[in-house]
Amino acid sequence: MSALHFPTRVVETDILVIGGGMAGCGAVFEAKYWCRGKCKVTLVEKANTEKSGAVGMGLSACNLGVFTTDPDDPKPEDFVQYVRNDLLGTIREDLVYDIARHMTSTIKLFDEWGLPIWRDPKTGKYLRTGRWQHPIHGESYKAIIAEPCRKSADEVYERVFITHPLLDEERPNRIAGAVGFGVRDGTFYVFRAKAVIVAAGGTSLLYRPRSTGEGLGRAWYPTWANGSAYAIPLLAGAETVNMEFRLVVVRFKDAYGPVGFPYLLLKMRSTDVYGKQWEPLPDEEKAKLAKIFYDYAWARPTPTPIRTWVTIQNLKEGRGPDLMQTQERLPDEESLKVLFEDYLDMTPTQVFLWASQNIHPQKQPSELVPTEPYVQASHGSSGGMWASGPPDIAPEEYRWGPNRMLTVEGMFGAGDVVGASGHKFSSGSFTEGRIAGKAAARYVLAGPGKDYKPAISNDTIERYKEIVYRPLEWYHKNRPLTTTPEMPPGYTNWFEIHPNYLNWYQLLTRLQKIMDEYAAGWGMFYITNNYLLNRGWELLRMLEEDFRFAAAASLHELLRVWETYHRLLVGQAVVFSMMNRKESRGYYLHADYPYIDEENWHVFSHVRRDPKSGQWSFRTSPVIHIIPP
Repeated sequence: MSALHFPTRVVETDILVIGGGMAGCGAVFEAKYWCRGKCKVTLVEKANTEKSGAVGMGLSACNLGVFTTDPDDPKPEDFVQYVRNDLLGTIREDLVYDIARHMTSTIKLFDEWGLPIWRDPKTGKYLRTGRWQHPIHGESYKAIIAEPCRKSADEVYERVFITHPLLDEERPNRIAGAVGFGVRDGTFYVFRAKAVIVAAGGTSLLYRPRSTGEGLGRAWYPTWANGSAYAIPLLAGAETVNMEFRLVVVRFKDAYGPVGFPYLLLKMRSTDVYGKQWEPLPDEEKAKLAKIFYDYAWARPTPTPIRTWVTIQNLKEGRGPDLMQTQERLPDEESLKVLFEDYLDMTPTQVFLWASQNIHPQKQPSELVPTEPYVQASHGSSGGMWASGPPDIAPEEYRWGPNRMLTVEGMFGAGDVVGASGHKFSSGSFTEGRIAGKAAARYVLAGPGKDYKPAISNDTIERYKEIVYRPLEWYHKNRPLTTTPEMPPGYTNWFEIHPNYLNWYQLLTRLQKIMDEYAAGWGMFYITNNYLLNRGWELLRMLEEDFRFAAAASLHELLRVWETYHRLLVGQAVVFSMMNRKESRGYYLHADYPYIDEENWHVFSHVRRDPKSGQWSFRTSPVIHIIPP
């Protein structure tokens, strides 16, 4: 099947937003507002905007709500201090503060658009669980936010997957657009833009998941999140930050149900299998943890990486799995209803698992385990892309362009994209999208992007078209060379052995095996060392070479091939960063440097992939604190 079989469509726009999740919706909404009808905003989304992104299945809370209208509300400075402690010191305080100070208007927008936010029946204020969260009835959360986004955009292209960024051919390090294909009809899309906002999702299924057999592929973070948030900027030559700081969270076993709601609203507790409650930790236990985690072991609340580490140690030492003692805090049917509604809002599989395994939360506890690692910048981790900060508060070292511009001219980021600024969650990601959208609008209306015209030749377009569709051509060219029984049209046998090609599932499982065994996955109890990382790097480079044998029997499989390639690029960034950072800061232990080295490594780590040669480089930059401890 030749690439010439598919038509080419060229789309001219001013601002291209890649990804229709919460950050993308915020970017489109705000960019169009500030454009005032003078620039064109285009959204491209690989699925359906109403149900795309991490919130597509629903959510039970706006996990970030920082209000500045009431003296009793926590302030942006308080939130910065919390994030700094939770992410073990290496955060961009300017970026975190910037999001926090804009949260009031975001939550009010959500309320105006019809999101059912819980209110205190006595005061009428938005209810809080913990210091930052506003509980909601969120089964339609994403659909509610998507509606004003779709109305704001000049054009929305759905079922279109972006595979590669386009760089300007006359100006080095200047984004000019992106290319991709329609996953339903195969149309090759060329988007030419003055500014590009990358708001795609983080990375799930990069590491081998715990789920197998009938639960194959089940994960906590959405399985459709394939790392385009980082792969697209990496292909353009943008710098990352702290990619070794992957995310590992404690979740209900097998169904991956979140645990924050039971802890915060229902005040449940968890123990090891012998009934020992690990928090609050006695001082002698904190002193032991301080040998690994430095003074962060004494922080309150206990940082997420440390809480996860305790659960991992319980498993290693035979005291696990941890148990959520649900039966202690569900005295009546009303409390049980609240628990079930919570999971039906956001993780229905948790309720299904309880039913299928005869677990009654009022009568027995539920098992907890740490997940496989994910790479995402919006949750409890700091890995992501390096972005310019707000002009009024960012140190000079963190400003080289408009707010949220990455290290490629004209390319902006938001949500899972922008690193060193975690704990955005859904509402914070939307807010960061708004920040990036406003900055991009100003950039194309009155900044360097005003008179810019993308320089992209027809030869470049044709070259990318051949690259994108090559797996289809390779499959049809080589399919007759196997004796494996013919599958229905458009499908390949996942376990087929073929002399000339690899299907997407074989590529994906090979990648997951490398990452799990060499880069501190759950199968290795989240431990690695110099030998493992160096060998893992060699295996990843070989896997990249073998992608020339990738084969796709259909457009759906073509999508899966390119999703897997994006995951591979993210895996390379993670491993290369882990190889060069000589300490253990995050959700893993580097056995050759088994502690946080605050004296030498209280810095940001950056990796970059040269877009021409494909070679990787590493550097560090200082962590500058602007908010007092």
